[in-house]
Amino acid sequence: MPSEPPAPSPHRDSPRGGAQRSTAQFDPASIERPDPRLLTYYLIVSLASLIFAPIVFLPLFLRYKSLRYRVDRDGISMRVGVLFRQEVHLTYRRIQDIHVTRGLLQRWLGLATISLQTASGSAAAEMQIEGVLEADALRDWLYARMRGAAGDTEGEALDGPAPGRSAAVARGAMAGVEAGVEAGVEAGIGDEAPFPEPGSCEATRVLREILLEVRALRERLDELERRT
Repeated sequence: MPSEPPAPSPHRDSPRGGAQRSTAQFDPASIERPDPRLLTYYLIVSLASLIFAPIVFLPLFLRYKSLRYRVDRDGISMRVGVLFRQEVHLTYRRIQDIHVTRGLLQRWLGLATISLQTASGSAAAEMQIEGVLEADALRDWLYARMRGAAGDTEGEALDGPAPGRSAAVARGAMAGVEAGVEAGVEAGIGDEAPFPEPGSCEATRVLREILLEVRALRERLDELERRT
């Protein structure tokens, strides 16, 4: 009697022979302090200076204790320092390039340094983010926000000013036209002139019609602005 083929293992098609692992969704707003592995990194770097290790470790320890990050819809901020506090805030549209560097010791600890550069003209990074385990995820997220901010800027340049701004510009232009037409009518062209020139009455009538049209347009603009 032929034997039945063995049932396929539920983990055979999984990567690395194991069940597929679901990764948690990356939340940049949760990054507020550096990971404790950064303190271990600072300690090992300080021990490399031998007898000067306490002197080297003290400012690094104070940096670790005071280092704070904030990532929100406007940009990313960093605050560091105990005696002399330094605060840096970068909006996403100011960021020009992002670099992720990992030294040998950083790779061993699972750390990385994310350098954010702007168009300030300086070769040094405007901000360096240390002690983040999800460095690649944060870099990709920042790239997406940076491109989105650049796209919004280009869209504003292509689409022109906002509707409210356009209405204000149009209303100002019509006010200028209305003032000019009123000045022309009151200058005595036409019926009110003592000796009207041929065709001046017709010119006055046209000017008055234009004045009425401009006033009607201004009223419509005001009504549309009140509705919005």
